[in-house]
Amino acid sequence: MRSKATARVSEFVDRARMATRLRWAPEAACADEHWLRQRLNESIEEKIGSLDCANLTAVEISGTAQSRHQWKRFEALEYPAFDLCDPTPQPDRFDVVICEQVLEHVLDPCRAVKTLYDLTSPGGLVIVSTPFMVRVHELALYGLRDYWRFTPRGLGVLLENGGFEVQSVQSWGNRDCVAANLDHWAKYKRWHSLRNEPEIPLQVWAFARKPSN
Repeated sequence: MRSKATARVSEFVDRARMATRLRWAPEAACADEHWLRQRLNESIEEKIGSLDCANLTAVEISGTAQSRHQWKRFEALEYPAFDLCDPTPQPDRFDVVICEQVLEHVLDPCRAVKTLYDLTSPGGLVIVSTPFMVRVHELALYGLRDYWRFTPRGLGVLLENGGFEVQSVQSWGNRDCVAANLDHWAKYKRWHSLRNEPEIPLQVWAFARKPSN
């Protein structure tokens, strides 16, 4: 059994390590600041920027981050008023359906993707992102549990099995960013690397189309 003195030294070392980590990677105040979301955000921004938003309707699941674009019409569907696994009543169809950081929290991801398919107009675009190598995160206050993780291949198969034609599946991550997010959501700083290690993805995202017919 460790002595009290040894335990105090160990606690001091742990606190010092935490302080060093916080200086190297301070906590983010909002999602846009997250180190692990930088490449994801850039990719989605580029994709949406290539669209004729003024002539397209869009819906975002449990979020409003993309409302800043000048859509023909934008709607946000928030949980628990709207549940991807129990969509009652069924809302309209949209040209662009955005579902970021949601599928890991649903009980039945296959049913959730079926709802995304039903929400999408024929020929419409769906944008989906999920975390992979991040710690379990839950919001018990809102009834949000953490159930799933999807590799790039897994997310592609999930969407294909749901009827979508997958255009691309992308991912980003590196071991430094994994370490930085062990205790909190790390803020991106200029000294942080954005190199990608494909076998260590923190974020996985996909662009897919609903067949026109």
